[in-house]
This record gives sequence, C-alpha cells and structure tokens, in this order.
Amino acid sequence: MSIGIAGAGLLGRLLAWQLSGAGHRVTVFDPAAGPLERGAAAWTAAGMLSPLAELECASTDLARLGLRSLVLWPRLLTGLPQPVDLRCEGSLLLAHGADLGSAKRLIDLLTAKAPEGHRPEPLTMLQLQSLEPGVQGPAHAWLLRGEGQIHTVQALQALAAGATARGTRWRWGQAVEEILPGRIDGERFDWVFDVRGLGARPTLPLRGVRGEIFWLHAPGVTLHRPLRLLHPRWRVYLVPRPGDLIVVGASEIESEDRSPVSVRSTLALLSSAHSVMPGLAEARIVHSEANLRPALPDNLPQLHTQPGLTRINGLFRHGWLLAPALAEQALAALDLSRIALSPP
Repeated sequence: MSIGIAGAGLLGRLLAWQLSGAGHRVTVFDPAAGPLERGAAAWTAAGMLSPLAELECASTDLARLGLRSLVLWPRLLTGLPQPVDLRCEGSLLLAHGADLGSAKRLIDLLTAKAPEGHRPEPLTMLQLQSLEPGVQGPAHAWLLRGEGQIHTVQALQALAAGATARGTRWRWGQAVEEILPGRIDGERFDWVFDVRGLGARPTLPLRGVRGEIFWLHAPGVTLHRPLRLLHPRWRVYLVPRPGDLIVVGASEIESEDRSPVSVRSTLALLSSAHSVMPGLAEARIVHSEANLRPALPDNLPQLHTQPGLTRINGLFRHGWLLAPALAEQALAALDLSRIALSPP
C-alpha cells in the first residue's frame, strides 16, 4: 500500500517504522527542517510511562491503554538501528509531612481507580532508602510497580533512522494544508494518517497546553526510577537518564506561549526537586525547554477512522504513554493484520 503520514512527531515515526517494516510505501510530511528539529511536543517530555500515576487526571480506559503500551514498547524498539534506554522498575510517589492530607486523597483516588494488582504500595522510610538512597526529605512514599520510562530523544532519533533504513521517504519543510481521505495536499495515497498535533487545527478543536522541563547534570547523584512529589500546587517529577542526567518537570500551564522557561517555573520546579534530593544542589542546568501539548476540550485522545483516513490527536500530556496502544488500535481498525504492531 501507498501510505501518507502527516506529522513526524512520535506517532508519525512509530507508524512509519511499523508500516515501512511491513513492506508498505510510506511518505511522511512535516514542517520541521529535518529529523532533529525539536518542534513536536514529544521532544519536550521526560518519557514517563506511568499509567497508574496518571489516573489522577485520566480515566481507567486510559490507564488500560497505558498498561498495553508498557507491553508494546519493548517490542517496538526491537530492531532499531540505535539503542533506546527503556526501564520498567516502577515509580515512586513522595510527599512531605505537611502535604500528607492532599497526598492521601490522591492515593485513595488511585487505589479506587487502579486495576487489581496495580495499586500504590506504601513504603517505610527504610524501604525507600533501600530503593533510592539519594532521596532525602519526604516523610511518606508509595511504590507503583511496573511503571517505567523511555529516553524520548533517543527514541525519536532511532525511530526516524529505522524508518529511513526501511525505505520511508520524508518531506521535511512541508507543512500540510489539506487532508482528505486518500489525499494529502492533493497527492494520492491508498491510506492517510493525520497525526499532526496542533497542526491539525482548525479541523479539530485543539488547544496548546504549555509544559516546561529542565535537564540537570548531576554526577554522583543516583536515581534509579522516576519519582513524583505530591505537592498541593505542583506535580513535580524527576526522571533519571544515562550520562548522570536527571530531567525535572513539568509545569502544566493553560497558555500557548512558546517563550523560554519562566522564573516562576524555574523556582518552583527546582526548589521542589531539591527538597527531595538535596544532592541536586550542585547539579548544573544544561538544558531547559518549553513546548505545547495538543489537547482537545476534554483532555482525552481521539482516534477516528473512515475509509482512506485515520486521525489520531489530543494526546495531551500522555503522548509517550498512549502512542503505542493507539497506533495498534488504529492499524487493527484497518483490518490489515500484516501491519498490526503486535499479534492479537
């Protein structure tokens, strides 16, 4: 089949990697100048694969999609020409003593909504120290088993390289103006995928939600798994990456401002991170970034298929968590088993 894909973010690259590997002729359109331009929202993410923690603001259906993605990610990365750091050693929820009330309400919510066998496990301080000796300060901790993380930059680069090696053609610097069933800007295809994020406006009622992250270089500061600080106003997370890096984020601001990270976010995020990992005091800020996440009015993803056209959008803050499962559903809906991401 001749496949056209509008959008070279995470979903576009995932689809290109899978479809070209199945022998289809794939062409991807994107306004970015090349595969390394950090335009798509997927670049500005820590890559937390946290279907349980996200139940705070997501439905149980989304949690099930996230759990499915945790199964799919190792399969998807198999055969890529570049290594991608993927870990599934669980994640931690932390709270200071003064914030126990609000934290307990969240834990109760997660416990009520989580599927059986995936509920938060309370940890003693001795158990926490055994898991993460570098964490100091919080008075309460819970473990979410099975959650994980993926190195977003490595994955985006590897998926593009892998799809290219399989024959995918890229139309960089080409913003798509019109998508119709079987057509992208008038060019004919057997099937079209629209995964443009905010580029799909005004066809979809999308808004951008600003997110900000920091990369800290912290030699000697050890962190084995993602952690979230349950703060009444902020959900601050810290995610380890190879090379003594720790990613700190993420603000969630109802604004489409793409300017650099604000002083307010810098103080709030880094102070909160330091409060649970004092060793970060001498870390160096080597990168900061802001971007816009595509969100629909209900903050839920949308997958719509009609003859010749599939649209996937509105992944909001759950892109890395949901993309594999949504791509699997989209391909399954085409009734072409040979291009499914995985066996049924």
